Amino acid sequence: MSEPATRVMVVDDHPMWRDSVSRDLSEAGFKVVAATGEGAQALRIVASVRPDVVVLDLQLPDVSGVDVTRGLHAGYPAARVLILSASGEHRDVLDAVKAGATGYILKSASRAEFLDAVRRTSAGDAVFSPGLAGLVLGEFRRLASDPAPGTPRLTEREAEVLRMVGTGMSYKQIADRLVLSHRTVQNHVQNTLTKLHLHNRVDLVRYAIEHGLDSGPG
Repeated sequence: MSEPATRVMVVDDHPMWRDSVSRDLSEAGFKVVAATGEGAQALRIVASVRPDVVVLDLQLPDVSGVDVTRGLHAGYPAARVLILSASGEHRDVLDAVKAGATGYILKSASRAEFLDAVRRTSAGDAVFSPGLAGLVLGEFRRLASDPAPGTPRLTEREAEVLRMVGTGMSYKQIADRLVLSHRTVQNHVQNTLTKLHLHNRVDLVRYAIEHGLDSGPG
């Protein structure tokens, strides 16, 4: 028996863009369970349509995408939020991830990149456009070399693995790159999660962003 199709809700206030994204998802085998241009409506219907992934624009006319993300994360945590935005501003990325977004990609991404991002978001990966992944990279280096008071020091291998997690690589990709087994990579990530009192890879990326990346020039 085949796996059920990933359920996706699309939230974007531009009708042509919303229709195009919904069509691309449907043609790729996803099940579009709702498409709306209003953040408030997305929050009202999310529990009834039960999406696995919410593809969300940040710029909405009624409620900010960050507030919608926060509401979705609190009200229906089973749904993973993938921001699809024209803005690559660091503050927008940081605010969205802090609010609970699993990933953040730009509208300039190709159709293939977008569909891959939805698949990976559904699988639990933290997905970022290549230029945005660098936001977390520097913080992983800092955690390894100069941890804040009370932060457990990471081993060189843990730091190496986490740098790759921070750029959005999957466990399999990391294992191939480092010539390690999939299980060894999982163990390194799990050990680090335990050290930092976190639960999953998404928490790890969020932790990196909250501890240092927004302390620079604002």
